[in-house]
Amino acid sequence: MAPAGLLQTSLIWVAYAVAVALVLAVAVITTFAWQAPHERSFVVSAVAIVSLTSLLATVLLLPVDIALVSSTASATLGAKKDWATPERIDGILLPLKIVYYTLYSLDALLCLVAIPFAYFWYEEYDEVEEEEGTSGSGSRFLSALKYTAAFVFLVVILFLVGFFVPAAGNSHDKHLDLDYFKHLLAANNGEKSLTFGLGLLMTLGTLLYVLYTGAGLALLPVSLIKSAPSISAPQLSATTASALERNRELQRQLEMRSAGRPEGMSAKDQREMDALLREERTLARRERLAAEARGDGRSTIFHIWTKIQAVFRPLKLVGGILLLLIAILVWVSMLITAIDKAANSVCKQHCGYILGHINVFQPINWIFVQSAKAFPIDYVLMVLLILFLFSSSITGIATVGIRFLWVRIFQIKKGRTAPQALLIATVMLALIILAINYAVAMVVAPQYAIYGTQTFCSNEGGDCRQHLDLVRPCSELSRDTASKDVCTPTVMSTFLNRVTLNWPVFGAVDFWAQFAFLAVFLVVFVTSLFRTPRLNLSELDEEAEADEEEGLLASTSRRFGATWQDITGRAKQQPQSEGQASNGDHNGYGATNGNGSGSRA
Repeated sequence: MAPAGLLQTSLIWVAYAVAVALVLAVAVITTFAWQAPHERSFVVSAVAIVSLTSLLATVLLLPVDIALVSSTASATLGAKKDWATPERIDGILLPLKIVYYTLYSLDALLCLVAIPFAYFWYEEYDEVEEEEGTSGSGSRFLSALKYTAAFVFLVVILFLVGFFVPAAGNSHDKHLDLDYFKHLLAANNGEKSLTFGLGLLMTLGTLLYVLYTGAGLALLPVSLIKSAPSISAPQLSATTASALERNRELQRQLEMRSAGRPEGMSAKDQREMDALLREERTLARRERLAAEARGDGRSTIFHIWTKIQAVFRPLKLVGGILLLLIAILVWVSMLITAIDKAANSVCKQHCGYILGHINVFQPINWIFVQSAKAFPIDYVLMVLLILFLFSSSITGIATVGIRFLWVRIFQIKKGRTAPQALLIATVMLALIILAINYAVAMVVAPQYAIYGTQTFCSNEGGDCRQHLDLVRPCSELSRDTASKDVCTPTVMSTFLNRVTLNWPVFGAVDFWAQFAFLAVFLVVFVTSLFRTPRLNLSELDEEAEADEEEGLLASTSRRFGATWQDITGRAKQQPQSEGQASNGDHNGYGATNGNGSGSRA
């Protein structure tokens, strides 16, 4: 291989290796940040970290795929580079295919064997039996292995269905006479079984992608825009302390009022005392949480990190607005491509709505094609786009939770996620990644994701140096012989098109689901714009009285003032009149009525 080609492909793989190292760190941080500290299991944590790393490495392989096939051709002249002989191109694509098969095999092994085993392993744990010695690790291992084997048996049956069911792509169609389509048709039962399994998993992932990624794509930017705290830690500590002092003063008044009575407190005073005691427990708990948020008893590094977070918090607003604009641009681009495919695909549902070439200006695809002129800008943009969709999926899962229909089974929260929920969420992300690969390659940037920046010369002599106007973008539907010699489709697009062509039902479901994705994004986005942000106190309170505590912080609306207070570490001084003090109205805490009874604002 020529030095230039070897250098470019080497840089692409080096960039990918660095990205994988970074995602390993991200997987470790994410696992320990989300998992509940008192429910941690070494097996669950290890499986989750390896699974998340493998999933992120898989989703980041698509930009590598696009960059490698693009590096073999000159986009300006529409011809292969001098060093890009068929043998050398095969030498470039072979390691890529090996990495693809390795990662997807690892993902399948993790999702179908390792994660179920870790799930059953954790479920079989019994603290009482462990302490009494009646249940050992051996019996626990055998029980987990038994349930995992039953699960794998069901999966094997599913793949056998794909092995024997005839592929629908074997039917003849006038639009499937092109060599591109003939190459995609499965020729043996083993390949059909693999495409059936991949298509089924991709379709299941698409259903999750519609709900979670569609919602997360709208919620992630909006959550950053509305990320300023409802109340700062210093202000929370100050108001809670004053309210707690007033609460205890009211308790002393009630005790003194009934001190001389032989029968003790009246029924009315007892009810008021019970209410004050409940509020005291809530306020004491809130005072402790405020102290933890303020960093009392923590190291100097923790205090410095808290200050840095407060200083850079306004950047979240800017970043949120930028991500919102990107999300809207992605939504518009997907809508344009989906409508274009539905109206102009030459083979419709018979081949998964392959378009061939874009008939309407599509902004995302245009941006990638133009940025490819200055490598590696397009590569970086594609990585960022895929990570944005992946992060949106995580946001959607964390917000919606793990549900069966309308029933919430598990909730995903930082520091409070159960091990079972962490493992199930990992499997969901694995399925969603398949759907993200389909969406990016077929809807978000179809021309760029399938052929990258490759073009071919339509001039009869095959030389367009003097006829640059005859350079055409590569297309699946091109009948020009020159395109067959120049255009090399990405490995991922070949996988996806083989699935949709051999099993058109999967292609039809995956394609029309994109409209459902767009609808979910639109509904969630419009709703989040008009929904007033409020502090979710269940994330702050470790106890069960979330509803009561939500009222304690509902009165504040000075969000950016809270940011400044976190930076300075001082609560804002709020002067009170004697009348306010006598009524006990301390920012809504411990308010009293005229007869001295206590109630929450």
